[in-house]
Amino acid sequence: MLTLAAPATATLEVKHSRFQAQAAPVGSPDEALAFLRRVADPAATHNCWAYRIGPQYRSSDDGEPSGSAGRPILAAIDGQGVDGVMVVVTRWYGGIKLGAGGLVRAYGGCAAQCLREAAKVEHVPRVEFDVAFAFADTGAVHAALALHDAERLDERFHGDGAVLRLRLPRDRADALKAQLRDATRNRIRLLEPPNA
Repeated sequence: MLTLAAPATATLEVKHSRFQAQAAPVGSPDEALAFLRRVADPAATHNCWAYRIGPQYRSSDDGEPSGSAGRPILAAIDGQGVDGVMVVVTRWYGGIKLGAGGLVRAYGGCAAQCLREAAKVEHVPRVEFDVAFAFADTGAVHAALALHDAERLDERFHGDGAVLRLRLPRDRADALKAQLRDATRNRIRLLEPPNA
């Protein structure tokens, strides 16, 4: 499975309406919605979007007729065989109605063009989880993280220790968890993040 190597953009004009697709690799629904907030144009007529992150997906018609924008964008994502991707297609209305079929073709076509032209890389499914540990185990925990390509997303401290939010390749998660348990003599606690 592939994902985007970097954000990408494509534009399309249909009967004086201008469509602009902006796509980016994302690792979570929160990242997808943060991308939407960054690129949506409040002055545009519509900012329609869809994302696919493994089995998770969501789309929005943003006021266009139901099923005429978000679903075609999602179909373009699936049709291009990419994962971990958010696509926002912004429309500036040109004064001529396109009809439901025209909207489906325009939104889906603009999204597909953007994804077709984008640079792609192999998609590595990643997982997130929290690790709670005592201050005495900090050195052992940090040493284990370096060996397993674990990315630290957040670190919170409390009276007797810390909680780390981690993201790492799914195929390395079990090995990291086992090493953390061994290195701390099973003193760590593994917690799923609230939005998992």
